[in-house]
Order: sequence, then structure tokens, then C-alpha cells
Amino acid sequence: MEMTVQGKQIDVGDALREHVTGKLEDIDQKYFNHATTATVTFSREGHSNNLFKVHISFNVGKNIDVVTEATEYDPYVAFDSASEKAAKRLRRYKRRLRDHHARVEKTPEAELVKARAYTLAQEAQEAVEQDNEVDLHTDPTIIAEIQTHIEKMSVSEAVMRMELADQNAIMFRNASNEKINMVYLRKDGNIGWIEPDDQ
Repeated sequence: MEMTVQGKQIDVGDALREHVTGKLEDIDQKYFNHATTATVTFSREGHSNNLFKVHISFNVGKNIDVVTEATEYDPYVAFDSASEKAAKRLRRYKRRLRDHHARVEKTPEAELVKARAYTLAQEAQEAVEQDNEVDLHTDPTIIAEIQTHIEKMSVSEAVMRMELADQNAIMFRNASNEKINMVYLRKDGNIGWIEPDDQ
């Protein structure tokens, strides 16, 4: 597994780097043993920079990422907390991930739908005064555009991938009916599923 351990506003020493490497390799071997890359980023948080935030992202299969974060007063504790979240998610989906790895080798590239993904951000609201009226309406600006693939999968696999990657939503082509669907995390903590009537 190719591993990158880096720090933002913090120097990651050899002892912390060895701790991170050993723990992630143990998690990979215990739950999956197919991870290809891992990135761990330490940064300072809080007003007085006395909190340490850890962001872990590692790829465990084709287009399947496990992403976790934790913030603590000690970098070791923060990393251990984030890595335990990753291990818990992998433990939950261990069997399905192994089955997915076997299936993905047989899946032709034609099963993927090409699409563009956009990230939208609203510009800073600037008050424009004209004739004593304030116009607070601004259009969102496209700040990023990438090409991506919409994969064919079951609803349960889409939910698994969304939870592993710590995302709020995922779009996919439903394997049972070939329609574009979306699953998303609702405000009440449940999972929502959107399936159009016709396409």
C-alpha cells in the first residue's frame, strides 16, 4: 500500500509516522488487504491551535474510498479515533467489499456512464444599492468541474460506498432497472433514496 503522511502547520515526526503506518497496515490486512493508497493529513485547529485534526482517506477498491476525520488535543489520540472509525466502517462492510472486489474484475468498462460533476459555491453577498434598494441575490459560481463515472450498482452498495467515503449523497445507475438513482443522508439520520418515475 502506498502511504502518504503529511502535516499542515505541524511537523509529523518519525514516531508519529511509524504509528500511523503500522496502524493503517494492520487495518488493511485485517479487513480488506487490497488498499492501494492511503493519505493521512494532520493539521492544527481551534483558536489557539491547540487541537489536532486528522483526515484519513484510503482507497480499498475501484472507486471505493474510506474517509474519516477526528479532532483531539493530542495527534496520536486524534489519529487513533479516526482510524477506529475507518476500522468500524470496514468491519461493517467486510464481506460486501470482498465480494465487490471479485465482481469488479469481471465488470466491463461499458457498465460506467460518463458524467460531469460540478461543485457550486455562492459568491460573497455584496449589497448593491441602487435607488435605495439592496439587491442581495447572487448566482452560484461554478468553482470546480471534473469528469466522473456513474457506476452501475445496487442500492445497498451505493449506501455502503456513501457511508465508507463519509459523503452526504451518491449518484449511481441502479443495477435492477438501469435508471439513474441517488441515495443521500437525511437530516434525521436516515438514508433517502431517489428514483425517477421515467427516464
